[in-house]
Amino acid sequence: MMPIALPHDAKAGPTKSEVRSVLLGKLDLGPDDLFAEVGSCTGAVTIEAARRAGRVTALERKADRLDVTEQNLAANEETVTADVELRNAEAPEGLPDDADALFLGGSRNFEAVLDHAVDTEIDRIVMNVSRLEVAGRATEAFRERDILEEVVQFQVSHGYELAGATSFNSDNPVYMLVGSASDDEGDGDSDADDGERAEATQ
Repeated sequence: MMPIALPHDAKAGPTKSEVRSVLLGKLDLGPDDLFAEVGSCTGAVTIEAARRAGRVTALERKADRLDVTEQNLAANEETVTADVELRNAEAPEGLPDDADALFLGGSRNFEAVLDHAVDTEIDRIVMNVSRLEVAGRATEAFRERDILEEVVQFQVSHGYELAGATSFNSDNPVYMLVGSASDDEGDGDSDADDGERAEATQ
């Protein structure tokens, strides 16, 4: 995965590169896709998506964070190929009605956002959560809407030198909920019972 430049700080996030890598695999974005994002913050996911999708609509309810998204997006403009629209709005208001893929980078209003995803039959839905209690509520919300395909939990550790050897610092665990509201994806049955992925922060 090509590195991205994030010279501007939003005081939250960004989504870690390892988490973005898994996220992009689940979203499977292509040049014909419209990608919608809730909570753009630093713009890390916005930038990654804008290198793959044809169109990107990124929402951020905090104007100062949207400014950071815009500045970091500009810092990566040479590698961005999508038509990107940034909206200062609180989801589900401001979400497009024709998105192919949706990412929820935060848990605010997530049930209403999922209702919008169901109403507009979004094909690929991914939500990142960093808190266990929220992950539980989100899993139930996905199940209640019959859109849950899987829940993935993972943790990344980074090595550092300690007394001439290698030790590790661990990032917080991430819960990733993956689903689909498209009729083309079958009846929505899930294997999620085998295991219960977030930013982690964005």
